[in-house]
Order: sequence, then C-alpha cells, then structure tokens
Amino acid sequence: MGASLITASLISALACYAVFAVWLPYDAERYREYMAAEQCPDRAATQRAEDCLRTVSFTVTDTELDGGRGSRYRATLYAAPFWNHVVPFGDPGPVLEQLRPGERITGTVWRGAIMTIAKGDSRQNTSDAPRDEAQMTAAIGTFAGLLSVLALGFGAVRLARPRDHEPFTWYPYGKWLLITMGIVCTAAGFLTLWPGWPWWLVPTVVVPAMAYVAWQLYRHFRQRLSAVPAP
Repeated sequence: MGASLITASLISALACYAVFAVWLPYDAERYREYMAAEQCPDRAATQRAEDCLRTVSFTVTDTELDGGRGSRYRATLYAAPFWNHVVPFGDPGPVLEQLRPGERITGTVWRGAIMTIAKGDSRQNTSDAPRDEAQMTAAIGTFAGLLSVLALGFGAVRLARPRDHEPFTWYPYGKWLLITMGIVCTAAGFLTLWPGWPWWLVPTVVVPAMAYVAWQLYRHFRQRLSAVPAP
C-alpha cells in the first residue's frame, strides 16, 4: 500500500506540474490572442484557419439539446467553402435553443473554429471560445498538488511504520482531508472567479488553509486514539 501511494503521489505531482506549466499558460495566452484579434479584411476567406476574426453566415442543419445525465448541447452548422462543423455548447441558451434546421445565423470564426453564434440581438459563446477562467484551472492544479502531498505523506508513514500507522489511514483522517481539499479548492476557484481576482490567489490561500486543517484534524484523531484504552 505504501508503494502504491508513493506512485499515486508522483502521478498527482506530474498532473499538478502539467496544469501550472502547460494548461494554465496555454489558456491564458490563447485568451489574450483572441481578445487582441482584429476583424478580417472584407474579402472572401482563402484558408480555413485565420488569425483574424471572420464573420460568417451559417445554415443550421441540425441541433441537439440533451439536458439529461451527460448533457450535450450541439449544433451542426454549414457555410461554404470551408466550414461544416458540429459545434458544442455549454448550455442551451440564449441562441442554441432557438435554432431550427434551415435557419441562417451569424457566426464568428477564429483559427478555423466557431467562437460565437448570433441570431438577432442574442449572442452565445461556443465551448471552443477562449475564456478567462484561470482561477478554476488553478483550483484543479492546486487540488492535484495537495493530493500529491497527501499520498506522499500517507505512503511514507506506511512504509516507515507498516504495523503502526494510525492515524494515517483512509478512514477517518484521509477521507476527511480529501473531502475538505475538494471543497476548499472548488470554493476558492469560484470565489476568485466571480469578482475576477488573479488566479494565483487560489494556491496562496488554499495551501496554508489546508495545512492548518490537516494539523487540526491530525491533533483531533490523535487525541481520539489516545483516549481508547489499550487492549
């Protein structure tokens, strides 16, 4: 069990590194480039992928609105000569739910992907549109980093003390730590996303908060063990 936890720790550490070193910078750079992109010249598109923003008139050929488990919101849009896309969305409104096959709508294309669609005065981003949501990405990376530390600590104790590793067990100490980590990381991500605070506040706040929680839980469960009379 100890060796397995150490392995899980390494995997989580790699995931944490990938989030902060690859995923987060890539999304941030892509969002900056999208926001800085200018409108394409008023000429016909000569290639599928362009770095400018091109407004294209699309024909709706099909829509899918499945709000059940594993919900899927998609539209199939066509415009000659390059674009025939199945476009995913995060939710049905305000435009997707109004679409009917055969309708003409306007879409904004950037680098070959449809970023937004518009019908009348309504406008909706697709799932491909870059978003300034680095806070939630940081929350995922922070959770992966904490999970790595948790697995490393529990694994090291089990290797050092295979017969006496209380309270470093899944229940109750490990379970409560994992639950608290998930709640705190998610809450920090949302609470910094809504007001637009910088993403680095997430690990800055979460890591010391979880260190304090881990210490308090450790003291609590050690006291409970001490209160149990020896057999």
